[in-house]
Amino acid sequence: MIRKASLLLVGVLMGGVAVTTLSQVSFDMGEPAHAAATDTYRQLNLFGDVFERVRTDYVESPDDAKLIESAINGMLTSLDPHSSYMSPKSFRDMQVQTRGEFGGLGIEVTMEDGLIKVVSPIDDTPAFKAGLMAGDLIAQIDGEQVQGLTLNEAVEKMRGPVKTDIVVTILREGATEPFDVTITRDIIRIRSVRWREEGDVGYVRVTQFNEQTYDGLKQGIEETTKNIGADKIKGYVLDLRNNPGGLLDQAIAVSDAFLERGEIVSTRGRNADETQRFNARSGDLAEGKPVIILVNGGSASASEIVAGALQDHRRATILGTRSFGKGSVQTIIPLGANGAIRLTTARYYTPSGISIQAKGILPDIEALQKLPDDMIGRGETKGEAGLRGHLQAEGEEEEGSGSQAYIPPDKKDDVQLNLALDLLRGVQVNNAFPPSTDTAAVPN
Repeated sequence: MIRKASLLLVGVLMGGVAVTTLSQVSFDMGEPAHAAATDTYRQLNLFGDVFERVRTDYVESPDDAKLIESAINGMLTSLDPHSSYMSPKSFRDMQVQTRGEFGGLGIEVTMEDGLIKVVSPIDDTPAFKAGLMAGDLIAQIDGEQVQGLTLNEAVEKMRGPVKTDIVVTILREGATEPFDVTITRDIIRIRSVRWREEGDVGYVRVTQFNEQTYDGLKQGIEETTKNIGADKIKGYVLDLRNNPGGLLDQAIAVSDAFLERGEIVSTRGRNADETQRFNARSGDLAEGKPVIILVNGGSASASEIVAGALQDHRRATILGTRSFGKGSVQTIIPLGANGAIRLTTARYYTPSGISIQAKGILPDIEALQKLPDDMIGRGETKGEAGLRGHLQAEGEEEEGSGSQAYIPPDKKDDVQLNLALDLLRGVQVNNAFPPSTDTAAVPN
């Protein structure tokens, strides 16, 4: 979604730097605005004094540009885990990634306690094939400690020529010791939507929300419906598990694809006049057929917008485990030739007015996967509430509760998918399926 040349994101993308705008504010304690401005200028003078002292007295001559970039990035990353500065190269890489093709390992990452945290490996990428999992911490890259690097610096080290190897040292919850994983770099071509027929059910998997997502969803629904037969198809499974998010406008379009009317999502910034509401237009690609959405602990942001909208309108049944809980919107603000900043500018709310920040979407039907012996204790992520410095929830958080983020490689072992198929076919029954429109959280 473009807003005054700013790109709105609700997912976690590799990147990284930033600026602030100064505005006159008043304070509740009766402090005059000019006094607040004076204090701000005093702090800026402090920054200038420290900068000059470092330039003149540090043991080696520092790079001024790097000092300033690090200071800006430090300012932004102190706000929350999702605000950061992007160098011109990182900004270009981000723009390429949202178009669906980029070079690298194929992981969505953020920063936690000075280490790189895997939010989700992207399907069919080198990282996915190497066995990286949501919640893994990368402690070393080719033997070099990640501690002390910025997110951008770490991401740059993970990128490199295609067909070259990189060794990442992984800390995984439940593992007794760190272990190394060798990954071969490749061009990452993101086909964000894949589909197939599961007998008389259409299965559509969305791995992220990029510029191609709605078109892919539309094609997937049309093809599975045609192949199965409109009069024979029992319904659809929309798989959003381990989907880390992406573009806000695509999340809105995917939600709208199943809704005839009503609010999809609202975003609310610091000021009341910044509230935006996005509503559905008539037309349901699934033509009223039942829909089950699969989510887990790796389903974040844009995925949660879709799940929350269809859950509140009782258009779909949510099945799986609690989602990640990233309920904030990042605006990409270009800085001309100096790159861009990714700044958290709003929270988003489901149609019923609920913020899922640091809480997540609770499934209508909870279904846990059966973990293999070597995965027990390692198949969970603590979600947004487990990230240091995260934007606080409205009300009680779900800190430390954790949520399963494991998907079995063989679909016959996939408890969540098979339960969804059984429900759609009437082999199993559950009070939450199909959802009752009489109990919808918002008017239809």
